[in-house]
Amino acid sequence: MAKYVAYLGSYTNNNSEGIHIYDLDVEQGVFTHKDEVSVNNPSYLTISKDKKHLYSIVDEGISAFEIEDEGYLSLLNTKWIGGMRGCYVTVDSQNRYLFIGGYHDGRITVMSLLKDGSIGEVTQGIFHEGLGISSVEKRLEPKITCVELSPDEKYLYTVDYGIDNVSVYEIDYKRGKLKEVYVIRCPIGAAPRMLRISKDGKFLYILSEKRNKIEVYKISSKEGKPEYDKIQTVSVIKDTYMTAAAATLEFSDDEKYMFASVDAVNSLACLKRNTKTGELTFEFDTRVSGDYPKYISVLPGNKLVTSVNHDSNEMRTFEINYEKKYALMRKPPVKICQPNCMKILKMED
Repeated sequence: MAKYVAYLGSYTNNNSEGIHIYDLDVEQGVFTHKDEVSVNNPSYLTISKDKKHLYSIVDEGISAFEIEDEGYLSLLNTKWIGGMRGCYVTVDSQNRYLFIGGYHDGRITVMSLLKDGSIGEVTQGIFHEGLGISSVEKRLEPKITCVELSPDEKYLYTVDYGIDNVSVYEIDYKRGKLKEVYVIRCPIGAAPRMLRISKDGKFLYILSEKRNKIEVYKISSKEGKPEYDKIQTVSVIKDTYMTAAAATLEFSDDEKYMFASVDAVNSLACLKRNTKTGELTFEFDTRVSGDYPKYISVLPGNKLVTSVNHDSNEMRTFEINYEKKYALMRKPPVKICQPNCMKILKMED
């Protein structure tokens, strides 16, 4: 039976030291705490594709860890990112660069990686420009909330919550540089929060915090450059909800479903996905019995979904009944102080 380890970043201003490490039973949804690594306020985490390294946003910038036997972590180094604190990080499959999004200063940072997985220097920093407008007519400056690579890793997608757009950058891996090639304009005041791209690279999904909707785009190519055609807009909440704020978005492993978490109503929404057309159908939602589901993780096997509830200091795991369209919590909540993000690693047999 495959062995899994879960890493959970949490703020350290109270009773947490940093990154918590759990042995994870993906069939039962049982998390067994095994270790904790002391770093300052780890928020978003990412794991390298070769499963050898974990990278975490921290107060000082970005930290690199080597993943040891049994999933334990050892710190390699920490580097300043050249700007204000980041909020999202991703890494290419050949471990050449880290791509970091900055909420506080609207900056994208590219950092080189060394052969041992440690972090090198900043190769480029790009500040987004412009002004947005919120639902209460308050002007917003650029705030990047998500950065993700296309499946072929030719492009970097950056979600800007402040100015309501998604910028698409072509990546020059030789120089560690980005060049903007397309901008997807989201509805004014939508506050896009996160995006996901299907594994086949054909469909793009953008979750908006203020509208509580997913915009679905079909991806094509024209003269070697990407093109995007909106094909659907679908809500992640019921019409009866008066106040809500969509937080995060994830595929099931087989991409037949998408899940979204929604703050204020504290719900987990399940949407069925047509893998041929890319379109979504709202199936059901359930209350997560906690406050601010800041992150969700679909456990391997697609039967269980874990909601990381930041404000109520816990995470709760739900069993999904796709046929009857409901979710039930099967295990007691796991207590943890101000959790932010969870990543799951399948250990080598």
